[in-house]
Parts: sequence; structure tokens; C-alpha cells
Amino acid sequence: MVRKSRLVRVGGKIYLGLIFLFLYLPIVILIALSFNESKTRGQWTGFSLKWYEGLFSDREILNALFTTLILALLSALVATIFGTIVAFAINRMKRWKKAALMSLTNIPMLNADIVTGISLMLLFLALDYTMGFSSVLIAHITFNLPYVILSVAPRLRKRNTSAYEAALDLGASKPYAFRKVILPDIMPGVLTGFLLSFTMSLDDFVITHFTKGIGVNTLSTMIYTEQKKGIRPEIYSLSTLMFITVFILLVLYNKYRESAEKKKAAVRTSRVRYYAAAACVPVFAILLFIGYRQTSAVSTDKLNLYSYGEYLAPELIEEFEKETGIKVTSDEYDTNETMYPIIAKGAADYDLVCPSDYMVKRMAEEGLLEKINWGNIPNATHIDEEYWSFARNYDEDNSYSVPYLWGTVGILYNKKMTEGSIDSWEVLWDTKYHDNVLMQKSVRDAFGITLKFLGYSLNSTNKNEIDRAADKLLEQKSSGVVQAYVVDEVRDKMIAGEAAIGVIYSGEALTCQESNPDLEYVIPKEGSNLWMDSWVIPKGAKNKENAEKFLDFLCRPESMKKNFDYITYSIPSADGRALIEEEEYRESDIAFPDLKSLTNCEVFTYLGEETDRYYNRKWKEIMSQ
Repeated sequence: MVRKSRLVRVGGKIYLGLIFLFLYLPIVILIALSFNESKTRGQWTGFSLKWYEGLFSDREILNALFTTLILALLSALVATIFGTIVAFAINRMKRWKKAALMSLTNIPMLNADIVTGISLMLLFLALDYTMGFSSVLIAHITFNLPYVILSVAPRLRKRNTSAYEAALDLGASKPYAFRKVILPDIMPGVLTGFLLSFTMSLDDFVITHFTKGIGVNTLSTMIYTEQKKGIRPEIYSLSTLMFITVFILLVLYNKYRESAEKKKAAVRTSRVRYYAAAACVPVFAILLFIGYRQTSAVSTDKLNLYSYGEYLAPELIEEFEKETGIKVTSDEYDTNETMYPIIAKGAADYDLVCPSDYMVKRMAEEGLLEKINWGNIPNATHIDEEYWSFARNYDEDNSYSVPYLWGTVGILYNKKMTEGSIDSWEVLWDTKYHDNVLMQKSVRDAFGITLKFLGYSLNSTNKNEIDRAADKLLEQKSSGVVQAYVVDEVRDKMIAGEAAIGVIYSGEALTCQESNPDLEYVIPKEGSNLWMDSWVIPKGAKNKENAEKFLDFLCRPESMKKNFDYITYSIPSADGRALIEEEEYRESDIAFPDLKSLTNCEVFTYLGEETDRYYNRKWKEIMSQ
């Protein structure tokens, strides 16, 4: 018995240790990062509250928080009321009907969220229903209903009907008997259904992603689409505040439970009301504050943007709104492939989109773009001719796109963790850097790197060449050289010295070097991808003139300079470059390499659906190994 109890104690300690390691340690790290002076998690530069100050002045985060909370509350409330009514109706049915309906109710819970999300999106498109907050609300109510029904139904089955009938016999009206007898009996199930619905709605990403319209962002969709530039530290601050709020509520609840056991039911009821009111006050205060901020900037003149996360300096949007009176709504996506179906299917009415080079070509060929009226964009003359020439690789007559940001893909390496200088993609297969290489988690980038290393074009459509590249990537993965396939994480990992070598975009390399002087960026001798992102106007845009006003505003040298200061990605203008104060940036060979020297670099082009599918199939095979 002694030995058994000792094993139990040791097992308990191990269990508690695992809980702390996997559940609470990440939260502790997140809280610490919210007080870090540095923007990157890879470097601690001192204690600071600036991210908390920035949180309450960040309109995008506050609006997302407001939308998330209101959406969760409304959908949970409606689903709870309607679900409870449906549970009563099902409970009164015959056994076979009840079994059939309960089986149908279970299907949405067993279905993958992505199936539900896509199905609802297609339904809204088929009905020509304009997607926005209302479409997300309907989708969340639909998603939450089964949780309420399955929470209330068991309470109804166990309910003692004799008490209700006795109340009626004693002269009570049906509504009164329901309120005094039935409702208290099923209330635990109703509350469980409400809390489940609120939690599921609060945490949902997939269904929201497929059914949201322009300007509708929840915290989950906003954070997901920030991957290109990394999660902003203000999110760490918000998460910390949410964790502390939940922790305080749990402490209050436990305190109530302890005191309730010692007191009468009447006192217990008053305590419930007291703590519930205490919990609601800060929540509704936040909602009212954010709601005021959100409704204080209503405008009838609109412009709807769709671009990568954190790809436009916020101050530029504010300046444009003040100057023109046009209200700008900005939504974000993480990849070209995420953006494309939204525009192709007309799921939302965007006026400006910022795709990459090869996607511009695809969208133009498929008739998804409007031709630009250059007479409305006089400031386009500030973009240098060499960049217009570059853009003609994917927009033959410069008819559909305005060059925005550009750069290269190369190798970032830590001079203290590597031997000698690096000038070839070959180092990504060098086994002496076991578990020390970071690869891009991108089909085209990973294959492009490998095809260039093998001496092929990164736009190869030859299946034999693609197969050779796939074998080479599989060899790299199986050798153990790759520490991780990453997107934005490469920046933090390289700054922190967690890896020796990483494949990275040139703009990110500048940010990394600023934080860690031991890092060096190189474009390998075999050549690489020379990329450009451009603004385009989708076919049938409702605010085309406003879009062209905004493009003209962005083409001002002052605007391009502010964009560079914000994201350190290369701008296509010597006039804008001349305004950059820091000489190390203004004269940087990383930010502004001579295009004529990049003879081995290529621009990605659209390869057609069949070839794209072949690349994607090979990539899935590699990732599954």
C-alpha cells in the first residue's frame, strides 16, 4: 500500500508538471512578452507598458474585440432561446421522430468546421445575400444550435412532470407554472448550452472566415491573417488582459461556492446576482467604449481594401480619411491563394486588392480586374521606369496594376553559427547544419529555391524537373537538416539565435539585422525569386474612383517613405527612397539592390491550374513524409 501511494504521489507530480509545461508555461511566456520593450519575441530589451498603451489606441484590434464579443453574446443568446424551444418540441415527438431529429442535430457537431463554413458561404452566394456581420451571426447561430439542444434535451427527459401538473391543479396558470416549476428544473442545461455556445462562437475561426463580409473581423480572423509580418505585441497585451479577467472571475466564483455552502438559499441567490453583476460591469463597459469608437467614424463615402496583414502604415489610412472624407475599411489575408477565391467568386465587394506578381497575371487573364484610369493617378510618375518595366513581366501593358512593394528571397545566416561566407542554396542541404535550417512553408518558394539550385527555372512546367525538385526537398527533410517550415517565425528564430540559417524575404532580413548584427543576408549565386506586390482594382468595383484616389495618394513620395519606415519592404521610387532619413536603410543593398545585377533572378508567373495542382500534390507528399 505504501509503495502504491508513493507511485500515486509521483504520478500526480508528473501530471501537474505536464499541465504546467503544456498549458501554463506558454501563458507565462505570453504575459512576459506583453511587457517586452522589443517587438520581437527573440530579444528582451527591457520592461515596458507601451504595448498596453498601443492596444487601447489600435482601432483595428478594438473593433475586432468588439465584434468578437458582440457576435458571441448575440449568437449564444439567440441559439439558447431557439434551441430550448426546439428541445421542447423534439421532447414531445414520437420516439422514431425524436431519434431521427436528434441524429440530424448531431451532424453539424460531427462535421468538420470547414464543411459547415463553405456550405454556408455557398448558400449565401446562391441567395445573393450580401455577406457581413449578419451573415456571420446567422452562421454562428446555426453552428451553436446543436450544442444548446443537446444540453437541454437530457434535462427534459429527466424532468418530473408531476410537479408541473400539480401546480396546474392548484390553480397556477401555464406561464406561471412553467416559470416556477419547469424553468428552474432545466436551467442548468440551458446555462450549459449558453456557455458552450458563447465559448464556441468566441473561439471560432473557420466558419467566420468563410462567411464574413467586408470590414468584419474577429480576433481569430485578424490574428490568423497577420502571419506575413508576425503577430503584433498588442495582441499579447490583449491576451494577457483576457487571461487575468477569466482568472479573477474564477476566483470570485470559487469564493462564492465556498460561502454558498454555509449560507441559506436566499443569501446564495443574492450572491449569484452580485457576482454576475460584478462580472458584467467591465465587459459591458468595454463593449460600450469600443462601440462608441467604432460608430464615431461613420461615412457614406467608402473604400474597401484587401491586402496582406500589416502591409500598410496605419497613419496613411488616417491621413487619407482626413484629407478626403472617404471611410477606409481594410481587411487582411495571409496568402494569394486565400484571397483569390474570395475575389473570383464575388464573395465580397472590395475596391482594391494587393496580390503578388503571378496572381496579378492570373486574375487579369481570367477577366477579374478593371483597367486603371491613369489620368486619375498623376503621382504614378514617381514610380521609376525600371519598376514599370519589371511589372510588365506579369502585366504586359501596365494596364491593371500599380507597383507597390518589391524584394528578393534569399538566405539569412548567423555568422557565429556558420562556417565562412555562404553564397549558394547548397547550404540548405548541408548535414553539418543538422536541425538548424528554417525553410519557407510555401509551395512556390520551396520549389523555386530547389529548382534554381538544380539549374532549372523556378517557373518550370516540366514534370520531370518538378519531380527532381520534389525528391531533393524530400532528401532535405529526411536528412534532419530542417528545424521547421515557417512563415513569419523565421524572423524571431533568427534574431534569437535559435537557428543558423533561414530562407527569408529581403524586407524581413533588414528587421532581423537591426536586432542582431551577427546576421547576414545573401542572394545565392544560382539565382532566386524577384517579387513584386501590386495594387489592382477588382472587376465591378463599386468605388473605383475612390480606389484611384487612394492609389494616387500611395504614389506620393512621402506616402511611400512612411510605408518603408513601417514595414521596411522596398519601395519602387527613387523619390520616396531619397526621403528615408537613415543612411544604412537608404543605401542598403538588401532593400535596394540594382535590378540589373539580379540577372539570375526570376519573377514568378502563373503556371496554369494543371501545373499548380501538380506542384501542390508533390508538396503534400513531402509534408506528409
